[in-house]
Amino acid sequence: MKGSTGMASSLIRGKYVVAKVTSRTEAEVIADGAVFQENGIVVDVGPYAELAARHRPDQVLGSSDHVVVPGFVNGHHHVGLTPFQLGSPDYALELWFASRMAARAVDPYLDTLYSAFEMLESGITTVQHLHGWRIGPAARVIEVADRVLRAYDDVGMRVSYSYALRDQNRLAYEADDAFAARFPAPVSGQLREYLRAQAIPIDDHHGIFTDLWEKCGRNTRPRARVQLAPANLHWCSDEALAALRDWSAKYQVGMHMHLVETAYQKEYARRRTGGTAFRHLVDRGLAGPSLTLGHGVWLTEADLDLVAQTGTMICHNASSNLRLRSGVAPLNHWAARGVKVAIGLDEAGINDDRDMLQEMRLVLRLHRVPGMDDVVPTSPQVFRMATEDGAATTPYAGHIGTLQPGRAADVVLLSWPQIAHPYLDPDTAVVDAVVHRAKTSGVALVMVAGEIVLRDGRFTRIDKQAVLAELAASLRAPLTPEEDARRRLSREVFPMVKRFYDGWLDEGARVPYYRPSSRV
Repeated sequence: MKGSTGMASSLIRGKYVVAKVTSRTEAEVIADGAVFQENGIVVDVGPYAELAARHRPDQVLGSSDHVVVPGFVNGHHHVGLTPFQLGSPDYALELWFASRMAARAVDPYLDTLYSAFEMLESGITTVQHLHGWRIGPAARVIEVADRVLRAYDDVGMRVSYSYALRDQNRLAYEADDAFAARFPAPVSGQLREYLRAQAIPIDDHHGIFTDLWEKCGRNTRPRARVQLAPANLHWCSDEALAALRDWSAKYQVGMHMHLVETAYQKEYARRRTGGTAFRHLVDRGLAGPSLTLGHGVWLTEADLDLVAQTGTMICHNASSNLRLRSGVAPLNHWAARGVKVAIGLDEAGINDDRDMLQEMRLVLRLHRVPGMDDVVPTSPQVFRMATEDGAATTPYAGHIGTLQPGRAADVVLLSWPQIAHPYLDPDTAVVDAVVHRAKTSGVALVMVAGEIVLRDGRFTRIDKQAVLAELAASLRAPLTPEEDARRRLSREVFPMVKRFYDGWLDEGARVPYYRPSSRV
């Protein structure tokens, strides 16, 4: 029967149903199981025969050749066309910022759809979209944000959106005017004008947030909600940090903040505060369960104790950290302290796409330190990072990430033959099999809030090929005068950025408190 919303009820069956992870080594898996959803909410989970006898669904989906899993959560995402596609190789992060100045302007609606297609095709049903591109004034930010949100709405994906607040040090870890003064005329004037065009007053940032918060029904919309994003310590003055802390408390929304992604950012924090970046956040009241740290590669041992004590969460962006030479984050040390950790694909994964199945395998294997002690990541641990713990960093915490009665019917069907053919030892745990072997080619169906948005490789709401054709056509146009000017300015700025950081780090500063081979 159809519910009050008119949405079809579904019985989704599989050879296995992975309902949720219950510990570091175990998961609740139902053999020959099923999920019954109605009006976008999971009503019942259990053996297929029992649910088939209890319910009269409008449709039965899946088969004994499928694995039913919760939709994945991409906990940290920025753009559609990857920076590499737009001409920025994988430089070290601080140089990469300078190269990004040269990127072409891309239609935000088409750009968002491009990465949404890739995410859904790998089973991602919810994305934390951190809008980081530096645009002003506030009215333009809202216009672009509206197009981003419309793209997710049109494709049927669930999104948590934030516009990152930057009020200082927009290109290097130095005041904008001081950095621009390092260049001779006319480049100094051009750079100063470029940076000033990005400046948005703190009060206007509040207006951006409240405008979008209202459009998202004060964070009650089923598939679109907003959070706050202090961009990073070097990008935020203490005045901005205090404002964001207060807005988070007033509107009861979370914050997602890049922090100590690189050793240079760790050194910046020492120069600015005399201590660490996270200690600075603790002292100003930002730490706690409402805060998620993006990256966190260079947190100190004392920082990690504080992260755990305050209940602050972390989003692990393994591919990005490798690509931009930021380092290997201390995931094993986070886990040993019980820190809740999400997985983010950032701009793009190791394959220059948004493949969560691939990223889970990378996370599983990147932290396998030498030795026999049981301190390395497990498949259930990584699966939970990509589902329930990722959900905890979004406004949908407690509503998505598991297949349990009362949770949203965000469901993915994976092909078991793709995972197990031609042979898989029958004693292999199901979650191990999924994390080790599932591929995007085996994603048979993706459901968001009870609605099928991808089935057998075809999107149900939107024509992927038409969108990609339009995107390609839009980029065949020659560079605009503004794009050409930014490209020339980027070439002037790039070598100065490199010189700016000469001598910042001694050799000891390049080594985290743990070494990659150390045990917890």
